[in-house]
Amino acid sequence: MKGCYEVVVANAKVRYEFLVRRNITIIKGDSATGKTTLVEMIREYYEAGEDSGIELRCSKNCRTLAGRDWKRILEGIRESIVFIDEDNAFLPTKEFSEAIRDSDNYYVIVTRESLPNLPYSVEEIYGIRESGKYASLKQTYNELFHIYGREDYTKPVITEQLIVEDSNSGYEFFAGVADESNVQVISANGKSNIFSKIMENPAKRVLVIADGAAFGSEMDRVMKLVHKKKGVVLYLPESFEWLILQSGVVKKEGLRDILIKPADFIESEDYFSWERFFSQLLVELTEGTYLKYTKRKLNKVYLQKEIALKILLQMDGIWLHKL
Repeated sequence: MKGCYEVVVANAKVRYEFLVRRNITIIKGDSATGKTTLVEMIREYYEAGEDSGIELRCSKNCRTLAGRDWKRILEGIRESIVFIDEDNAFLPTKEFSEAIRDSDNYYVIVTRESLPNLPYSVEEIYGIRESGKYASLKQTYNELFHIYGREDYTKPVITEQLIVEDSNSGYEFFAGVADESNVQVISANGKSNIFSKIMENPAKRVLVIADGAAFGSEMDRVMKLVHKKKGVVLYLPESFEWLILQSGVVKKEGLRDILIKPADFIESEDYFSWERFFSQLLVELTEGTYLKYTKRKLNKVYLQKEIALKILLQMDGIWLHKL
């Protein structure tokens, strides 16, 4: 399944209107904010239709998933938006992650806890706020917790140290462009290690670069640390490969359309996260050219001054001192 889908759920007392943009959407928030009510209304409509007194509008089938038989039930769900409440014990399990990895459904998950087994985007974490007599979804990091707004974690930084999630091409690129500066570049060897790398870091001015497309589960604890340890700035593009594609270095008809509306081109059954899609796209578009890209080893052409500068200029709002 691919594309963006508007969901409207309403009864006589409450109304929800929101867009589902990717295969995994997270809804967070405290008790009594309307999260469970949303899931219950989806369930009631699925079971009783219009007799439930609920209006549900979406171009895709919407339903819920719960209970001990969740895996068997999931096997029969196709091309749907599946809503899951946080009281289901299977949510944080590796078994659930593996079950939805190659799914052609989208999933809207209510949870107050992070789900490290799922590669969900920082951009697809939401809370529910009330707006007049209705309720509507807003991004948690922009509405309920203003400190997590993009303008709060992405800002100009004169960096002493750069921590990169990647250990392969992304790390080699930033290490290469920083080679003649006093900036130390460190690989975290994975998103789950970024927290500890920041903790143990003695530098006062640190820039962290990670793949925003799959960094959602780390956001809560990392942002708490960012506000405790002043001078740490996050930059979370979709991925390093996305930066290259955005730079205009690769010329290909139709590429701009993909970058403007990636949801229209990314099939959830094929790509568990958008990061994987952009990596594969860059590999395919540069195959057989001087820009040939592999994730494991950086093609040195990307370190040529003109090309490297175009890539760095895509880091909107970030100032890399001496890079």
